[in-house]
Amino acid sequence: MERLVVFWGVILVGILFNAQSLEADELLFNGNGTNVSFLESMSFLESVYGIADATPPPNALMVGLTLIQGAAARGAVCLDGTIPGYHLHRGFGSGAYSWLIQLEGGGWCNNIRACVYRKKTRRGSSNYFERQIPFTGILSNKAWENPDFFNWNRVKIRYCDGASFSGDSENKAAGLQFRGQRIWSAAIQELMSKGMRYANHALLSGCSAGGLASILHCDEFRNKFPGSTKVKCLSDAGLFVDTLDVSGRRSIRDFFGGVVSLQGVGIHLPRSCTRHLDPTSCFFPQNLIANIRTPLFILNAAYDAWQIQESLAPLKADPHGSWRLCRLNIARCSPSQIHFLHGFRIHILNEIKGFANSRQNGLFLNSCFAHCQSERQDTWHGNRSPLIGHQGIATSVGNWYFDRANVKSIDCAYPCDSTCHNLAFS
Repeated sequence: MERLVVFWGVILVGILFNAQSLEADELLFNGNGTNVSFLESMSFLESVYGIADATPPPNALMVGLTLIQGAAARGAVCLDGTIPGYHLHRGFGSGAYSWLIQLEGGGWCNNIRACVYRKKTRRGSSNYFERQIPFTGILSNKAWENPDFFNWNRVKIRYCDGASFSGDSENKAAGLQFRGQRIWSAAIQELMSKGMRYANHALLSGCSAGGLASILHCDEFRNKFPGSTKVKCLSDAGLFVDTLDVSGRRSIRDFFGGVVSLQGVGIHLPRSCTRHLDPTSCFFPQNLIANIRTPLFILNAAYDAWQIQESLAPLKADPHGSWRLCRLNIARCSPSQIHFLHGFRIHILNEIKGFANSRQNGLFLNSCFAHCQSERQDTWHGNRSPLIGHQGIATSVGNWYFDRANVKSIDCAYPCDSTCHNLAFS
């Protein structure tokens, strides 16, 4: 399974990079100097990293799309004004009153041009949503694939706003609606009406941009339920770090600054952060996690493939291409590049110290070149899934959620972990 997933990633990335048009090149380095990542603005993150678009296992559960019919009246619309949606598979047995909400990921858009392109894709319009998607990993309905959550009510909320379900603005001239916050509220309200208000257990999760959203909305989600409901949150690959790139600039901060400013994100960011930091800083999880009151689990790769490619060594920061091979395959990094990446890992560890000291929180930080490990079956739970101290990801998350163990799993530095499913691109 591991080899097959990596093979898919190689094929997909080869197609993307070999098929770049003039429009794609212009998006990489456009005339106003804004660095718009091809992978981000084109909304290809999931397909590149083998999450949503890789051919599902033959026995994967396919779940149909539900559009939120009353959303438009509340202004809860995608970038192009179409109504948002979700996929719901009902729980059964002991899980009938337990709910797992998965917020879809898929990059961001930080300027008008990128968002105009995005609204013509499934990341900006429900017109392009798949009518059925596979539920694998944490969304699987099979006990041997998803031991703790297989029989819960499991939901994937589709992502079509480009600001991690957090914006609330518009640009009429460009025909753009930035209504992520309203989409979040409309989806949760509808799910409450479909039985979630009676939940005994609830877990808000998300991958990548959805992992960031699960952090941003964690306490808000908790407040939707009575105190008797066990509510926790899980962020998978959502720990985006404000750090220097290989050229000494802050590429990811500049990018996030555009997202926050363009989409009117600031008004909905946690007040505990915006009282003393600027809105862009409060879009970075490192400035939020210490003040989240709800129990939170962080699942992240210390050598996150997306952050290496788009934050640490983006094309604009590497004009001579010295990081080209390393960006595609960590096994091809030079000793000096590995040293730089070790520094990034140490930076992450320093940023999460306070978070990790709280007993209610959980942590699984493995030293893999990966991105999003909860939705893929091979990394979530299987015979060859990644381990830290003989414990896999699904077991660790389940032990934490049900208070069976205090989970603070931190891997040794690369390349010590032979259980990693390291991605390889061409």
